[in-house]
Amino acid sequence: MKKYLVLYAIMMVLVSCNQTVNQQEGTVPNMEPDRYNVAFLIMNGVYNTELTAPFDIYQHTQYRQGIKAMNTFSLANTLDPIRTFEGLRILPDYDYTAQEIPPIDILVVPSAEHHLDSDLNDTIMLNFVKRVAKDAQFVTSHCDGAFVLAKAGLLDSVVSTTFPSDIGTYKKMFPHLKVKDSVLFVHDGKYITSAGGAKSFEAALYLCENLYGKEITKSLAKGLVIDWDLAQVPYFSPQ
Repeated sequence: MKKYLVLYAIMMVLVSCNQTVNQQEGTVPNMEPDRYNVAFLIMNGVYNTELTAPFDIYQHTQYRQGIKAMNTFSLANTLDPIRTFEGLRILPDYDYTAQEIPPIDILVVPSAEHHLDSDLNDTIMLNFVKRVAKDAQFVTSHCDGAFVLAKAGLLDSVVSTTFPSDIGTYKKMFPHLKVKDSVLFVHDGKYITSAGGAKSFEAALYLCENLYGKEITKSLAKGLVIDWDLAQVPYFSPQ
């Protein structure tokens, strides 16, 4: 009996150690070559829709033929579980403060609960966003994610937008910015800022149409039962 108890104790220690290592190292997603690397910056209080809407659209590019599809992965300042505002627990793929991460072609900044206050004091996060934006092909925000981009100084020379109810706060906090309201999203240069919510789908589809054209984008929209016609979408682009 003692022998079995000792064996059981050893087994439980090994399982515990393995769980600790997995939590510390994370589970790195499969990064296929010759794809766009799309990183989602998440933190506690991230809102479900602004994260999952673009993630759904971009991840589904992997099921379309003849295009440069997208690798999708998440980044946080930890590998511990992130809890969304609505209560989901998500394990980040990478800790951008401690790990080497893949090159990022497209950075997505979903809205989070504290993007109007304490998150804007996170200089490590803001500096990371600035570094990524330097080489990224696109930098996108949904809802109040625009506050992060604005605080990082990335929107100083472009037109942008944010969550409709926070436009007033946005203008007050960043009075030097050129702000557009009454649109679902704004595309200026490499920056796409969206009103967020369920309209995050439209902003993500717009980026896909920019990269892949109308037919592929209609196919992506159809796969998620979304009516898509860019001509019917209120957006702004000075290009």
